[in-house]
Amino acid sequence: MSSKTFDEDHIANKLSLFFDRYKSKIITFPKEKGWMTDELYMYQGFWFQSARMFSIMTVMAAQDDFKPHPSDIYLATQPKCGTTWLKSLVFAIVNRNRYQNENHPLLSTNPHKLVPNIETEVVEKIPTYAEGHSPRLFFTHLPCISLPPSILDFGCRIVYMCRDPKDVLVSLFHFANKLRGTSTGPMTVEEAFEKFTKGITPHGPYWEHVKGYRKASLENPSKILFLTYENMKSDTENNVKNLADFLGYPFTEEENSRGVMEEIVSLCSFEKLSAANKHGDLGRGLPNSAFFRQGNVGDSINYLTPEMIQILDDITNKEFHGLDISF
Repeated sequence: MSSKTFDEDHIANKLSLFFDRYKSKIITFPKEKGWMTDELYMYQGFWFQSARMFSIMTVMAAQDDFKPHPSDIYLATQPKCGTTWLKSLVFAIVNRNRYQNENHPLLSTNPHKLVPNIETEVVEKIPTYAEGHSPRLFFTHLPCISLPPSILDFGCRIVYMCRDPKDVLVSLFHFANKLRGTSTGPMTVEEAFEKFTKGITPHGPYWEHVKGYRKASLENPSKILFLTYENMKSDTENNVKNLADFLGYPFTEEENSRGVMEEIVSLCSFEKLSAANKHGDLGRGLPNSAFFRQGNVGDSINYLTPEMIQILDDITNKEFHGLDISF
């Protein structure tokens, strides 16, 4: 799947057209102050940004315009749950016979250009879904309830990854402050914590997002694979093997003898991906380096007070009770 080049004028015009198409509905939605945009709008029980490529307009347009194929593979996360890593791993697994390591696209191209998002595909001049690749790889931040209906109707494979909400909060806090305008100034950790615990985050509430995919995976485990970032980090090789099996691209005995899986794990490591993305940008004023901060587990302890941590843990234990989700 080829990388995408973003045409800023075209995107701005398309977003404007989408706003005109949906504004009569949007103005009736509940709204709150945003993290990276002026406002967040609630739609289908979740909060979406008022502007940018990931916005309430592109969500509604994706539901109306995106054309899934039964052979598609979809990756889904909430923001800051290991999205970049998951895209890299799946791209490398599915395309491992197309590229040699020394000239692999992941060594020079941001993973977000290699695995396009269904919310941004609908603003493209030439969308990837018209190119005819099979299987097509796509990504989304959409909650399960908001997916274009055909994705679930067709029984497309979906890989979902979640992360400890404490680390999600801290990562989102840092990411949002990189993108906020100078007129609004940076958020404080206290402001971010208050909004997060109330569920007011882009594509949030966090807990409802996770529960939607978890319940779907329990109902249909052959089509929806549920992962946690922490387990992926602690046992990467076994998880990559299981991921390849689920995707329909299992490693052969010959590949195992050559260490192909280990090569993919190394290629998609935080160190290699961050080194490849030190320079350049994704477009729309978003530097490649913005997607690589630390990639660690448990960084939240450096930013949240013990009281904040306890509150988040209590909410998580209550919301995920009986769903076998552990961080």
